[in-house]
Amino acid sequence: MNEILQRRRLLQAAASLIAWPALTPIQAHAQAGWPAKPVRLVVPFTPGGTTDFVTRLVGFELGKTLGQPVLVENKPGAGTVIGVDMVAKGPVDGSSFVTVANSFTANQTLVRKLPYDTLMDLRPVALMGMSEHVLATHPGSGLKTVADLRSLARSKPASLSYASFGNGTSAHLSGELLKQQMGIDLVHVPYKGQGPALADLLGGQVTVMFGNWPEFRGHIQSGKLVALGMATARRSRYAPDVPTLTEQGVPIESNSWNGLLAPAATPDAVVARMNAEVNKALASPTVAEAFEKGGIASLSGTPEQFAAFIRSEIAKYAEVIRKGGITTEG
Repeated sequence: MNEILQRRRLLQAAASLIAWPALTPIQAHAQAGWPAKPVRLVVPFTPGGTTDFVTRLVGFELGKTLGQPVLVENKPGAGTVIGVDMVAKGPVDGSSFVTVANSFTANQTLVRKLPYDTLMDLRPVALMGMSEHVLATHPGSGLKTVADLRSLARSKPASLSYASFGNGTSAHLSGELLKQQMGIDLVHVPYKGQGPALADLLGGQVTVMFGNWPEFRGHIQSGKLVALGMATARRSRYAPDVPTLTEQGVPIESNSWNGLLAPAATPDAVVARMNAEVNKALASPTVAEAFEKGGIASLSGTPEQFAAFIRSEIAKYAEVIRKGGITTEG
């Protein structure tokens, strides 16, 4: 299946890279009593997007096995920097984690002065899910294909726009890559999450947007949005009737992934236990069925695999950012 092949490709590509230091052997005393209080999962996006959905779904299952309430808290802003920084500088007793997405790796290059060290202040715990991207527009744009977009953009330079979940997010950098490959000028309009960006796309305030298939599917099927192409290597099994961007001469592969991080000084035993519990949650019927219905692929694995994956993503986005001369305040 397409999502399984993509998962394998991502993890295999990352496996050859240097990862975070491996977990030390689990010491029984370090894990004793954890968690002794509620566990907080911070989502650095507004409610309603895929990251929020995945976190709440997995968090619900974690609450069944950890023996403590698992609380999800949304802390959007600054391209996810606010929420990530709060956890990076938060308690290291295993009571605080943050769900990150592609923006976490892009910000390493994009943000000049991060308030935290991406590779030193946080440690990978577990990958969770991945959603394919679709490039969509509103019916009022009159666009049906990527060729239509190219033609309109060249006839009206700098008059068209593309929305994103925020600076440095996958939707932002995929839009930049679209501009680079097509040789067109689109104005970037960042939002604090996919929810408000999608709302403005539906309302016609922006022209196009790379978005997560799970949230866009219903709007596309109802005719409220028009799918210009899937950002996948092959036709998606979730959207077999939608041509890929590659088929239309624009070879862009884009998705949104989600993974859990903890403060760097969080005990190894806690990280190992949380990784095991997240993987167990991903395999549960509740999560597996919800992922399948939503078009989300499971990306379970070890902390070491997630660490290597993060490094590979940093390198990938650095190239796009530098080529496009993209900068941001921070």
